[in-house]
Amino acid sequence: MKAKGVIILGSSRSYGNTHTIVSELQQQTGFDLVDLKQYQINHFEYDLKNEDDFNALFKNLTENYETFVFATPIYWYTMSGMMKVFFDRISDFLFEEKEVGRRLRQKTMGVVSCGSDSEIKQGFEMPFVESAAYLGMEYIGHIHTWIEHKKITQEVQQSITNFANQLMRK
Repeated sequence: MKAKGVIILGSSRSYGNTHTIVSELQQQTGFDLVDLKQYQINHFEYDLKNEDDFNALFKNLTENYETFVFATPIYWYTMSGMMKVFFDRISDFLFEEKEVGRRLRQKTMGVVSCGSDSEIKQGFEMPFVESAAYLGMEYIGHIHTWIEHKKITQEVQQSITNFANQLMRK
């Protein structure tokens, strides 16, 4: 049986270009979709007194999925703020309830970025690579995508298909 996967969408537009890409990936993999915009997730607080949706969401994700695909538009040369807050909040489970944070060990991480064109600046991928290493996850890579005239190009379609095949081998 293949490991169950989830695509975590971190976009300010639930149905924007990144969602278009994610929908195609989801169709090819059958992975579930979690749209972070549908949750109230506050910034990390050292006192760990946030009262929001993150803890329940994270516990659910780590309990039920083996493969995590983080999908984000590129805002100012990096992941979306929403996605960054999600990553920052993983720290909640590195300070307390560490057993929940440790569930990420041996799980798989991949990344999908969506930009306004085919160019991506060097360094975009580093926070994901290093986070996966720190959390004990297997990092399987990143694909950069874009939309032209409100459509997925043949080049991007091939990238999505190759990435989907890679994810399904996990």
